[in-house]
Amino acid sequence: MVAVTNPAWESFAAQIGDELLLAQVLVTRQKQGYELRHVADRGATEPSLRLVQLPDLRGLAQFTASGSFRPLKSAPNLQRGWRALLADDDQLETALQNLYPAAIADWFAAQKEPSPLTHFRDFTRRQTGMYRITASLSDEQAAPIIGAGCHQHVCLKRRLWTVGGLSPDLPAEKSLVPCLEPCAVLVEFARSVARVQQAEKLHLNLTCPEAASIQLALHALLEQPAAPGEREADFASPANRRRLQLLLEKLKPLLKEGTPAEQE
Repeated sequence: MVAVTNPAWESFAAQIGDELLLAQVLVTRQKQGYELRHVADRGATEPSLRLVQLPDLRGLAQFTASGSFRPLKSAPNLQRGWRALLADDDQLETALQNLYPAAIADWFAAQKEPSPLTHFRDFTRRQTGMYRITASLSDEQAAPIIGAGCHQHVCLKRRLWTVGGLSPDLPAEKSLVPCLEPCAVLVEFARSVARVQQAEKLHLNLTCPEAASIQLALHALLEQPAAPGEREADFASPANRRRLQLLLEKLKPLLKEGTPAEQE
């Protein structure tokens, strides 16, 4: 019987060395096998972390620490306080697939030239029904929506696809996991914003210091942990993180993209 090889996994496994960080999961090579833990628990003692078994990792990735469902597995809200011991490469491959589905296959695909990307315009042109409205967004409208919907506050995938006027994500801002096309969460966010933009608008006359105060308040809100029961894809909520980030994106050109500290 001929063993079936997985070129994507073999290429990825060659990158591990003594340790490797995949989004929020720290992979550490042991004398036998590997250990996985949340990167924020890098310095935690082994007894302080609960030991989870390989089959339990899929369930761990489904919910936040407060019990909210995680529709986007690349969101930076993976539970902390656990560790998993894996006997070999086969178990490690299964574990990473459970935590970050398709991440290794996408990483491997992104190494090719050219990468198999589906850019925003190509993706929205294929949309029908209630998502057809996303194709009506201009590049000037779509860029801040994508900037907010794919920001590192809400997703750790490195966006490689673009729209006019928007560059791909920088590697240092995200993770090894690439994003090859707009995801369902981003498209739903774009649809909701496109609908909102059809509504009556308020016109405010703000001074630069006033706009800087709003910017500072938004940054402070985004630095707070998610409230219990907060739903990541509830775009009708005024407290939704993508909506807050979109306001920041709209303030950037007004404040010359400076940080609050720089404005002060």
